[in-house]
Amino acid sequence: MIRKEEVFKIGIINKPHGVKGEVVFTFADDVFDRVDCDYLVLLLDGIMVPFFMEGYRFKSNNVALVKFEGVDTAEKARMFTNVEVYFPVKYLDDDGGEEILSWNVFEGFQVTDKCHGELGEIVGVDDSTINVLFVIEKDGKELLLPAHEEFILDVDRRHKRMYVEIPDGLLD
Repeated sequence: MIRKEEVFKIGIINKPHGVKGEVVFTFADDVFDRVDCDYLVLLLDGIMVPFFMEGYRFKSNNVALVKFEGVDTAEKARMFTNVEVYFPVKYLDDDGGEEILSWNVFEGFQVTDKCHGELGEIVGVDDSTINVLFVIEKDGKELLLPAHEEFILDVDRRHKRMYVEIPDGLLD
């Protein structure tokens, strides 16, 4: 059984495409194209279910047409309408490598600053501009923090904690 902490959300399936079982997949993160993993995890009726991809092709920068194994008709593809799509964390480089493949993997992490202490929990990632931002929530307030590797001191994936050192004036 796949648990929610073993995956991170990368998009949503919108609707079927054509009559051969393809679906329109709108994604916020193209990690499925950059990492060697042949399945995606779909949230069906509250259960994380892996589905192997026969193939996919890009329609735009954030939309792909995906064909899952065993889904060969528009009727079968229709059951995936408005279903959230997740990617397994275990396929990301966890050997301490410097390259961060997806900022979305940090959703749910608690953030602690070296000088300011506990900042809150990362509840989202805003990548709508060239400068990616962590959306951090604490006590009902929202804080936007630049997602830059140079600010990150350490990451504890097991305990879902990120330790940062924010430059003076950035939190004002």
